Amino acid sequence: MSLRLLLCDDHRIFREGLKTLIEGKSGLHVVAEAQDGPAAVERARDLAPDIVVMDISLPKLNGIETTRRILNLRRGIKVIVLSMHSDRRFVTEALKAGASGYLVKDSAFDELFAAICAVNDGKTYLSPAIAQIVVDGCVGRVSPADAAASPLTRREQEVLQLLAEGSSTKEIALRIGVSIKTIETHRMHIMAKLDIHNVAGLTRYAIREGIISLR
Repeated sequence: MSLRLLLCDDHRIFREGLKTLIEGKSGLHVVAEAQDGPAAVERARDLAPDIVVMDISLPKLNGIETTRRILNLRRGIKVIVLSMHSDRRFVTEALKAGASGYLVKDSAFDELFAAICAVNDGKTYLSPAIAQIVVDGCVGRVSPADAAASPLTRREQEVLQLLAEGSSTKEIALRIGVSIKTIETHRMHIMAKLDIHNVAGLTRYAIREGIISLR
């Protein structure tokens, strides 16, 4: 087995530790690292790794949308989510985006290695805790509040993340490639849907929903 991996996590110490563990396994090689969503998309496009190990709480573009964009660019890549989030909605959205595996960060490295081997063989890998969450949802043991989908569109979630991270309307427009008026419209729709009418409130909502995390 010879596999090329891309590591996507905004914590440098975590990436470096994970890289050391991965490259201690014969046949595994980390070809690149990324500390935010746009950088991950760019490196996946340029380097075409076999497997991407992806955090969900990435700056600028969350890991679920980053996964979706990477797989739209290069279908042959496999994505394994390695996240602190174990809520069912994150697992469901990650799998819908095309992730082939999902583990929580307190998993042992041997479990990540097992996931790498499994997804390389074309299988889907869920850690036992995550698998139980998925099963509970399938048999109706999850409350409606937990299972509720976000009222925001994918674009609105992207705009919300950038707003909550402190980007100005102009900066968001330049990053996304649309007009300032379009961003203002998105912001108005976000506030109306959430019934939140200031940036501080939007930031609290984004933290609570895992769209951004406290650093």
